[in-house]
Amino acid sequence: MRICIQKKGRHGQVQKVLATIAVITMAPFSAVTAEEYPLTLQQAEQLAVQHNPALAAAGKQAEAMAAIPSQVGGLPDPKVSLKAINLPVDTFSTTQENMTQMQLGFSQAIPFPGKLGLKSEAAEHMAAAALQNRQEFRLVLLRNTRIHWWNLAYLDKALDIIRRNQDLLRNLVKIAETKYKTGKGLQQDVLLAQLELSKLLERELKLQATREREAATLNALLGRPADTVILMSKQNSHDLEELTRKRNQSLESEHEKVSALKQWARGHRPMLLAMDARVQAAGSMVALAEKDYYPDFNVGAGYGFRQGINPATRKTRPDFASIMLTMTVPLYTGSKQDRAVDQRRAEKAQVQFSRQDVTNQVDADIEAAASDLRIARDQVVLFDHGILPQARQTTASMLAGYQVNKVDFLNLVRAQLNEFNTDIQYWQQVSMAHQAEARLAAAAGKEVL
Repeated sequence: MRICIQKKGRHGQVQKVLATIAVITMAPFSAVTAEEYPLTLQQAEQLAVQHNPALAAAGKQAEAMAAIPSQVGGLPDPKVSLKAINLPVDTFSTTQENMTQMQLGFSQAIPFPGKLGLKSEAAEHMAAAALQNRQEFRLVLLRNTRIHWWNLAYLDKALDIIRRNQDLLRNLVKIAETKYKTGKGLQQDVLLAQLELSKLLERELKLQATREREAATLNALLGRPADTVILMSKQNSHDLEELTRKRNQSLESEHEKVSALKQWARGHRPMLLAMDARVQAAGSMVALAEKDYYPDFNVGAGYGFRQGINPATRKTRPDFASIMLTMTVPLYTGSKQDRAVDQRRAEKAQVQFSRQDVTNQVDADIEAAASDLRIARDQVVLFDHGILPQARQTTASMLAGYQVNKVDFLNLVRAQLNEFNTDIQYWQQVSMAHQAEARLAAAAGKEVL
């Protein structure tokens, strides 16, 4: 571009030229920044961890629980009192009676030794459980993010396959129409191809609706508006290299790996660790209930200020000092302390049974996810090395035969649809394998296998 600047009105011309250059140079930049980039799985995981509001709420819950132990483990606040004692109601004079005094008092409640420590200990265990709940939510969030991301990846691949097959069927329609016009084909061939094309269009609409629902769910997990556009990164067979390798392992080796994952989960799955912390908290509450058989104390002191002259001694009335010690007397243990201990022991047993139930459920989840992963991997290998190549060879053979009138149109369409369905099933198995892998990792208490 050639720019000429005249001397007359040079300042205004320079401004116009600079503005033009700015528009030209900024236009490509604006186009680039407005363009949507593919959402990779790693980016989706990062967005979920950083922006999911439920995970943030779980973190704040853990922070709130962590602030409780120091509160319940400290002595109750002391009490300060100001009293007017033995004040005569006829004159309200502070010098009329010898016993009249203005008293300043102080008292402090002191639970029986060990009670505050048990309260703090129980609160610490509950705070640890809340922190593990936050970690558990993080695992579940990552699992769900991966599942829905791979669902979207499969749906995008399925939609891409459908659109490519629509183009193929349109070509078949043209071939059938050409043959029909030249008297070498049948009208029903044209109608059959048009019917199958309409079915593909209907299937595309259904898959598109499913994709919109999956995208809304994934956006919710990522802490974004539900209508945020998600552009998925392209998937290809090379992504399956890690998934399909080492398929010659023995069944015993698979069982050993599953057993190892179960053992790992017992020591690392946040949900189980949270249950362990609740069991410990329940044990502390049992010990605290047993401490209620012992009395609590309250100590206090007071100082009474007196005014005036004692008529008997003709001297200034001395001030009074008081000290106090009170204690609770647990007389009704049968209806109170005994029942409280029974309650706490039952609560501890309930948490222990719940922990065992959760452990069994974790084992079942690991078994189910491992089985789904193994089957899906086997299916992927079978499709990749057997079914898919055979379906493509069959379609190519049928197309070649149809062009020389050795294969009828119906068999050609069937072969094409079979390849199309096989291709979609293949990518569905790929998605299911990755989803099973995500479920297995979360069940074992790992972010990644």
